Amino acid sequence: MTTPEELPGWTHSYSGKVRDLYVPAGGADGRLLVVASDRVSAFDYALQPGIPGKGALLTTLSLWWFDRLAGGDGGTPVPNHLVADAAVPDAVAGRAMVVQALDMLPIECVVRGYLTGSGWAEYEQSRTVCGIPLPEGLHNGDRLPEPIFTPAHKAPMGQHDENITFAQTAELIGAEHAAAVRDLSIDIYRRAAATALERGLILADTKFEFGVAGDGTITLADEVLTADSSRYWDAAAWREGSTPAERMASFDKQIVRDWLAAHWAKTGEPPTLPADIVARTAARYRELIDRLTAAPVPG
Repeated sequence: MTTPEELPGWTHSYSGKVRDLYVPAGGADGRLLVVASDRVSAFDYALQPGIPGKGALLTTLSLWWFDRLAGGDGGTPVPNHLVADAAVPDAVAGRAMVVQALDMLPIECVVRGYLTGSGWAEYEQSRTVCGIPLPEGLHNGDRLPEPIFTPAHKAPMGQHDENITFAQTAELIGAEHAAAVRDLSIDIYRRAAATALERGLILADTKFEFGVAGDGTITLADEVLTADSSRYWDAAAWREGSTPAERMASFDKQIVRDWLAAHWAKTGEPPTLPADIVARTAARYRELIDRLTAAPVPG
């Protein structure tokens, strides 16, 4: 992992797989600085090398979605952790956010509108995803009858997140919070999926993180609806494709996942990513932002 940057007015506090966290140098004041690096992760491992420009691309997309979900899309405003009009150090401008410190809930709130990834693997075995029964006869990449909430328990650094049931979620964070983040996650997914589809994209699945503010408000945090936290597919390819690979033309880090799955047994240190995989992934991240932030596709 790269050495965290020294930033005037901020003290490094923590580094995750892809983000660095800072606190005010003068002492805690309820704010944090979240810096998105160019590091890339897959299967819960940080990989080498990073994706050039990735931190700025993810931050740009998160800020765009935070704005839309705060009422910019006409829906009910979703509280988020951004601190308005806060200055970001010049060294990390464009790839950092000043945010409100929250009591973070120890779960990832995954919503799936389509069957793929670890959900498909479970479905093949049991016709369920995170314990939720699904109809017979579904195929990899199929749209689900309704979006489903399939949470994961956030694991300590270096360990794998674990898919859990809703009942287990309620045990971890309480029944009231579990119901609230489930309903909020599905609502946000539906809104975002509609926005994506207007732009010729399918939001296959995504994950959110929430924290609780000092006044008890459940608040959307971390990144949101980025290429790292979501699967985006080309809608036309999905309609016309006859195989999973054709249907799931991805605008996310699936290129990295697929290469890693083909060249690594998921034991020991992962291999170095080839230059062409890095370049292709960076290009897809940029294309996703261009397509999402452009005007909706007519019809």
